[in-house]
Amino acid sequence: MPKIIILMLFILSPLCVSGQKIDRSQLMEDFQFLASDALAGRAPLTEGSMKARALIKSRFEALGLTSQYDDYTQLFSFGDETKIENAANIVGFVPGTVSGKIIVITAHYDHLGVKDGKIYNGADDNGSGTAALLAMAAYFAENRPMHSMIFAALDAEEMGLQGAKALVRDFPFPLDQIILNVNMDMISRSDKNEIYACGTHHYPQLKPILENAAEHSKVQLKFGHDLPGTGHDDWTSASDHAPFHAKGIPFIYFGVEDHPDYHRDTDTFDKVNQDFYFHVVQLILNSVAHLDQEIN
Repeated sequence: MPKIIILMLFILSPLCVSGQKIDRSQLMEDFQFLASDALAGRAPLTEGSMKARALIKSRFEALGLTSQYDDYTQLFSFGDETKIENAANIVGFVPGTVSGKIIVITAHYDHLGVKDGKIYNGADDNGSGTAALLAMAAYFAENRPMHSMIFAALDAEEMGLQGAKALVRDFPFPLDQIILNVNMDMISRSDKNEIYACGTHHYPQLKPILENAAEHSKVQLKFGHDLPGTGHDDWTSASDHAPFHAKGIPFIYFGVEDHPDYHRDTDTFDKVNQDFYFHVVQLILNSVAHLDQEIN
């Protein structure tokens, strides 16, 4: 093949992901299962948490992902007076075709469990991000990225970002190999048909790439919630991207603004606008594919 054609294909390759294929039925099936009463809110170390772990591990294995951790599982402990032992991040790996640098995709799979006899299902928070993580892993397992990718389903986010802290603390590669963290937490509900990409205030070089990726999206990509000194409106430390940012690792955090069911037992799958959620996952996947092609 002539060199000019090869070069053109490389330049145009980001456009090829605009029609990326997500298995919508599998996405919704995973989401509904994660948010079901059978998992009872997925609090760390509970039976529901174990069921979530088993789903994620079985999917990673079926996709042919490898891992730097035995059985895809990074066990960790935290706490002083009340020690929690053997919480677990579930971590899969897809090697890059060109670069040894790493993009880390994260979503926490834990939630609040059962309180006063009520199940806090945590559909939007964060069954939505976890199911999307599985869809991302499926796509990039079949369509190998330029950079290596780690897909990390994190535990104990609701207890102080403990899974993310453990992953950064015991990362299986030198931290300077990480060029980006993409975190998904609460991505399935918005009456305004919008999803936020937080982080471009800190890492403005990422904004034009995201704008390009969102050009034909059916949902509106907005930027913000990352200005220092704005209190609750600043999401810079609000979820699992925070330990990466603390190490100077660029991040993009995809999330919706809080809704009335946030951290309530009413955060259930039936409240989700499935069309919105599906298009958000497509947008995030397209964004990750563009970022993979354009950052180094």
